[in-house]
Amino acid sequence: MTTLALLASMMVGNAGQDAHAGETAARPAIAYKILTRPQKTTLEASGRFAGSPQDAADGYIHLSTDAQLTRTADRHFAGQSDLFIAAVDLKAAGDTIKWELSPRSGMEFPHLYGVLQQRQVTWIAPLRRDEQGQVVVPADGAR
Repeated sequence: MTTLALLASMMVGNAGQDAHAGETAARPAIAYKILTRPQKTTLEASGRFAGSPQDAADGYIHLSTDAQLTRTADRHFAGQSDLFIAAVDLKAAGDTIKWELSPRSGMEFPHLYGVLQQRQVTWIAPLRRDEQGQVVVPADGAR
């Protein structure tokens, strides 16, 4: 009976590892940072962006997946215009990216621990919404 319990435990452990590996594989290659015009100007002029005041308070730069952008824009940039989306290459960001669960939403967000470098950004485009108010991510990064 003990051997059977051990085998069952090993099988469950392997299944859990496979599920976690699949979850990691499903993560996107690109995440997005919403920037104000002054923040965009800082990134383009200096080649780096240390984060917003909220980022500094939290100790990391908040990023969003494309599916999270509208929620992020609505919650943290409500009523603001002249906003931009910076596409961040997560592979280029390397180990500075950590996926962490938000206690407020229960969603997993990419966080950049460090400074956002211009070389990690593949494009920047104005933040636009469709007729339903959803943030639209340009397919080709067109400005």
